[in-house]
Amino acid sequence: MYKISYLRLTLIMVTTMFCAQIKAQKVERIEPASWWVGFKHTTVQLLVYGENIASLKPSFSYPGLSLEKVIMVENPNYLFLDLKISKDAKPGKIEIAFMQGKKTRSTAIFELLEREDNSAAREGFNQSDAIYLIMPDRFANGNPDNDMIEGMLEAPDKAEPYGRHGGDLEGIKQHLDYISDMGFTSIWINPVLENDQPQSSYHGYAITDFYNIDPRFGTNESYKELVDACRQRGIKVIMDMVFNHCGSMHWWMRDLPMADWINQYPEFTRSNYRLSTVSDPYSSKSDFDLTTRGWFDTSMPDLNLQNELMRNYMIQNSIWWIEYSGLQGIRMDTYPYPDKNAMAEWITRVKTEYPDFSIVGESWISQPSKLVYWQKDFPNKDGYNSQMRYLMDFPMAEALGRAFNEGEGWDSGLQRLYDILADDHLYRYPKHLVLFAENHDLGRMAHFYGGDINKMKMAIAFISTARGLPQWYYGSELLMEGDGGQSHGAIRQDFPGGWPGDQVNAFKREGRTDAQNELSDYLTKLLNYRKTSRVIHQGETLHFIPQNEVYVYFRYLEDKALMVMMNNNAEMDRAVNMSRFSEILDSYTAGTEVVSGRKYDLKNITVPAKSALIIELE
Repeated sequence: MYKISYLRLTLIMVTTMFCAQIKAQKVERIEPASWWVGFKHTTVQLLVYGENIASLKPSFSYPGLSLEKVIMVENPNYLFLDLKISKDAKPGKIEIAFMQGKKTRSTAIFELLEREDNSAAREGFNQSDAIYLIMPDRFANGNPDNDMIEGMLEAPDKAEPYGRHGGDLEGIKQHLDYISDMGFTSIWINPVLENDQPQSSYHGYAITDFYNIDPRFGTNESYKELVDACRQRGIKVIMDMVFNHCGSMHWWMRDLPMADWINQYPEFTRSNYRLSTVSDPYSSKSDFDLTTRGWFDTSMPDLNLQNELMRNYMIQNSIWWIEYSGLQGIRMDTYPYPDKNAMAEWITRVKTEYPDFSIVGESWISQPSKLVYWQKDFPNKDGYNSQMRYLMDFPMAEALGRAFNEGEGWDSGLQRLYDILADDHLYRYPKHLVLFAENHDLGRMAHFYGGDINKMKMAIAFISTARGLPQWYYGSELLMEGDGGQSHGAIRQDFPGGWPGDQVNAFKREGRTDAQNELSDYLTKLLNYRKTSRVIHQGETLHFIPQNEVYVYFRYLEDKALMVMMNNNAEMDRAVNMSRFSEILDSYTAGTEVVSGRKYDLKNITVPAKSALIIELE
C-alpha cells in the first residue's frame, strides 16, 4: 500500500487535465480546404477552427507555399493563416501540423489544385442572354431520397407554403432541355448552400455553411455536374450569393471568432431597409447605421464586412465557388446593405481573376436617380464607385406592373415605360440593366395582370426587345399566379409536373392548357429569335412619346433596325400614322413581324387591340 502525497496527487490531476486539453485540440474546420495555383492574388487566408487551436503553432513544408502570417483573435478557438503561393507552386496535398513545442497535436489537409484551361477568360452573362430564375425547392424533385436528411433541423412538408417541398439540383438537371428549348441561355438559381434552420429554410437565404451545398438539394459535386450539364447546352449558371447576412444557426454563431464578426446592438435591432440613407448626402449616422448594420431578420445575423477577416472570408468564398464549379455569373442579394466599400473591393478582386465575369446586384430601389448610385462609374458626389455594372432594374419592374393595367395619361399607361427609358441618361451603362416583371419577392405577372394573356404577351415583348438583359421567373410561361401581398408562399408555388405523382405535367405540351401553350409558344418564339438578334443585343434605342395608346420604339444599328409597336387599348385596333417615324423609316421599305411571320409595308400599319408587333425592318 502506497501513500500518495498531496503534491503528487495534484501533479497527477494537472497532468490529466493537460492531457485532456491536448486531446481536445483538434482541427474541426479549415476554410477554404482547397485553393488553386495561378491566381493573380497570390495569398489565401485559411480560417482554422478547433478547441484552443490558438495555443498551437502551425507548420508545414511544401515547395512554393509559405506561411506568411498567423493571426490570432480574441477567441482562442480560431486561427487565421495567410499562405503565400508562388508562381512555381505545383498542385498537391499539404499536411499542416499544429505543434506544441516539438510535438504534433493535430493536423489538417489543405489542397492546392490546378485551374482549368482558360478559366480566367470565361465569359459572363451579357445582353445576348435571357435568364430563367429558379427557386430549386419549388421547381422539380429529381431525387426524393434527399428530401429528409437525418440530423437536419427541418423535415419536408409539401403542404406547408413555407416548408421544404423537396425540389433539388437533380430536378433542375432533368429539365434543362425544357429551359433551353424555350430559348433561355442562363439560369439564376436561388441560393443552394446549406440552410440548416428550424423553419422556412427552403428559400436558401439564411446560409449556415458557405462552403457546402445543402444536402437536401444535392452535393458540391452534383452542383458542379449541373453547371457542366448546363455548359454543354450553352446555358450559363448564375449563383445567388449573400454577403449581408447568414443564418442564425450558422456554425460560427455558437462560437464567434470575435465580437465584431457580426454587427451587433445590445439587443436585436432590425434594419430600417431605407437604402436611400446610403447615398443621401444629408443622412444621419443613426439612420445610416440602422440600414447597414441592423439585422435583416431575427434569423439572419448581419455580417460585418468592415472586419477585414470577415471581408476576406466572403471574398475568397465567392472566388472558390467560381473556380470550383465553373460559374459564369453571380447575383448578389441585398447588394446595398453591407459595407459599400467592402462590396466594391469584392468586385475588384473577382474581376482581377476573371475580367469578363458578370455580377448583377440586387438593389431594390424604385427611383432611377437613387439606383444609379450603385452602378459602376457614376460620378457620385461622395466619390464612391460601386464597380457594379449590372443592376436589377426595379424602376422598370414597377412600371411594368402598372403600365398595361392603365389607360393613357400624362404619366400613366405606356408613358410609364417611356419615362423610365427617358431616365437612361443617368446611367453610365443602361444596357447592363436586368429587365424583369416578377421574381421570387414580387407578385406574379398573371396575378397583377388578372390572368390577361394579352397583357402578359405585351410584357414579354417589351422585356425581350428593350435595352438590357431579360429575366423571367419559373412558371411565368404557364400563367402561374401568386399574390405578392398575400405571402411569399403564394409566389413560390411548385411547378406542376416536378414531383412524382403530380396529376399535371406542365413540362410537356400535352400537360398544359391551351392558354398556357399559347403563352409558352409566344415566349419561345421570341426568345429563340432574340438569341441571334444582334440589333437587340447591341443596338441603340429610339422611341416616340405614346400617342393614342400606342407606344413605338426602335432598336437599331448602322445596317439593321427593329420596330416595336404596342397598343394598350383592350378593345380597339389602332391605325398608326407611320410618317411620324420617317427619321428612321426612310431607310426601310418593308418588314416582317418576328412572331407571326407576317409581312408589312411601312406605309399603313394597324396594331391590334392589346398587343405588340415586333417588326424586323428590311
